[in-house]
Amino acid sequence: MNEVKNKIFSYPFLSSLFYMQNKWHQHGVLIHTLRVTYYTLKAGDFKFLAAGLLHDVGKPFTAFKKDKEDHEFHEWSFTDHEERSYQIIKNWPFVSEYTKDIVRYHYLIRDIKKSKKENLKRYAQKQEIWDTLEEEIKNDLAQFLVYDDMGKGKKRRE
Repeated sequence: MNEVKNKIFSYPFLSSLFYMQNKWHQHGVLIHTLRVTYYTLKAGDFKFLAAGLLHDVGKPFTAFKKDKEDHEFHEWSFTDHEERSYQIIKNWPFVSEYTKDIVRYHYLIRDIKKSKKENLKRYAQKQEIWDTLEEEIKNDLAQFLVYDDMGKGKKRRE
């Protein structure tokens, strides 16, 4: 897991929360989160309501400058943000195990595709996790990814 642990009042935390994520997101984490939640509600997919609100709760804590592109465009990377989000909520008794699983694995589909091209060791680890999941949660993760993508808004650049 990415070991970046930004404090709440740090520049990376506040910048990524309110202003800028990366080229894939038009908005900061807060507005993105509200947009994802809106799209789950609009679709009447209420089982994703809590996941919409919580899926990126750990993201600002993991914001870091990964490469030259992040520095050049004043953007952030968020490696393993979904695991950080899960670690924050895993002991919350008012959040269902289902929601915790959606939060923990919401990026898994995309991570498998990306790492297959870039990092075979990571790909094998992520594929192993995927293989342990039930078919129903796999389908739900695919649907949640649609809402997550809708919440991104316009891509900032190519």
